[in-house]
Amino acid sequence: MKIADIKNLSAGDIQNKLTEVKADFNKLKMSHSISPIENPIQIRDMRKTIARLETELTLKQQ
Repeated sequence: MKIADIKNLSAGDIQNKLTEVKADFNKLKMSHSISPIENPIQIRDMRKTIARLETELTLKQQ
């Protein structure tokens, strides 16, 4: 997700999206540990997306 997309979401929407992305991230890591995925860069991108969501959530809760 882009930063602009994240800034337009409400705190509740960010929390829901964060839960969804974390679940996808865990599934992706598990499948990568079992057999290497085609594009391992996805793991890094998802980690960065999670960080962006958590940062924006923290800013909105202040």
